[in-house]
Amino acid sequence: MSYKIKSRIWIEHEDNVLLGEGRVQLLKAIDDTGSLSKAAKSLNISYKKAWDLIDSVNKSAKKPVTINSIGGKGGGGAELTEYGKSLIHAFDDINKNCWDFLDLQLEKIKSL
Repeated sequence: MSYKIKSRIWIEHEDNVLLGEGRVQLLKAIDDTGSLSKAAKSLNISYKKAWDLIDSVNKSAKKPVTINSIGGKGGGGAELTEYGKSLIHAFDDINKNCWDFLDLQLEKIKSL
């Protein structure tokens, strides 16, 4: 018999989600593409949803997570701040450690 633990983690600030897997995926896509619009397309979400998510992250974070430039002849863009990159790294580390812990805990069930 094969058992699995299912879990999702997110970090909140004053009842607002700062980071979760979806927001981190979006931030990584912005880092890869240099554009909120391209990041949204790559994740199959609307630009409006992506904008709302990033706005929420920026409002909940201690410092700005992205730097946005307005479109124009050359088009706009978005990039992560160093703080934004450090948040991604910290979240990924927390997530990995959480899964490592849960895998160890699952052994308690398997051994019964």
